[in-house]
Amino acid sequence: MKTGVLLIQLGTPDSPSTSDVRRYLSEFLNDPRVIDIPWLPRKLLVNGIIVPFRAPKSAKIYKELWAIGNGSSPLMTHTSHIVKLVQDRFDASEVTIEMAMRYQNPSMDSVLERMRLANYDQIIILPLFPQYASASSGSAIEKAMNIIRKWWVIPEVKIVNQFWNHEGYINSIVERAKSFDLKAYDHVLFSFHGLPERQVDKVYEGTDLCTDQPCESEINEENKFCYKATSFATARLIAEKLGMQESDYTVCFQSRLDKKWLTPFSDKVVEEWGKKGAKKLLAFSPAFVADCLETIIEIGEEYQEIFEKHGGEKIQLVPSSNDHPLFVDCIVDLIEKRI
Repeated sequence: MKTGVLLIQLGTPDSPSTSDVRRYLSEFLNDPRVIDIPWLPRKLLVNGIIVPFRAPKSAKIYKELWAIGNGSSPLMTHTSHIVKLVQDRFDASEVTIEMAMRYQNPSMDSVLERMRLANYDQIIILPLFPQYASASSGSAIEKAMNIIRKWWVIPEVKIVNQFWNHEGYINSIVERAKSFDLKAYDHVLFSFHGLPERQVDKVYEGTDLCTDQPCESEINEENKFCYKATSFATARLIAEKLGMQESDYTVCFQSRLDKKWLTPFSDKVVEEWGKKGAKKLLAFSPAFVADCLETIIEIGEEYQEIFEKHGGEKIQLVPSSNDHPLFVDCIVDLIEKRI
């Protein structure tokens, strides 16, 4: 069968200019799966408050990120490289690897139109988000399905909605960590991107909430698609392979917008360890398979400032999977199992 594979990343502005950042933020934050409130309040909040005030500040941060990335987005660079490495593992006449961004470019509309014209027997949709969340994986899958459903000829479609426990993904992070002496650090953080509590609560039926489940300690039939549960489970898998005890690390959540997001908050955990007298922290960010603003700038710089302010010396960021060979193996295996 002739197979087309669509790898989907979150997205990045076309450039660090204020206008491009504004366009990116507007598309991103107007997504009803990202800010899950009624249409009119969301439009007023995003277009009237968040984007106008946030775009100029974010543009300055993106300019710094572009400089670190040698004039381009690190997220785009790493993802493009993954596409090439995965494509090299397949016969291009049988399997074609494509990449699209959920927000901005290359757009899912343009890439899927190219895939439609290629007349594939089957299409595999693979969002590059290890832990399922409606605001990331769910949004990417919904967008792809909304485009494909309008085609006159719809090929066989297969979807990978999460891969948090795939051995290749876990081992790529473990191998990244082996570049550092874990014993030299006072504590380890597993910092995942945050979500509003109401979004994980929507995973459960009836009156059940995330707090009713043992999400910090186990995966079961009820919480297997709960982002909080799979985040904690991811950290346990990595910690076990690195020989860490539960007391050696903290699972926390970054990039919050208000107090009703998943806790503990990463910046507060950094602050607390600084106050405790810790001098060196090691930080993982397993929700991001490619280094980006949230890892390079938020953890590597902003959390470094917080840590120093409260007596600490160094937060060492463990690089994301990026183009690690074991992560390439992971993507290849996920594809091969569906061909």
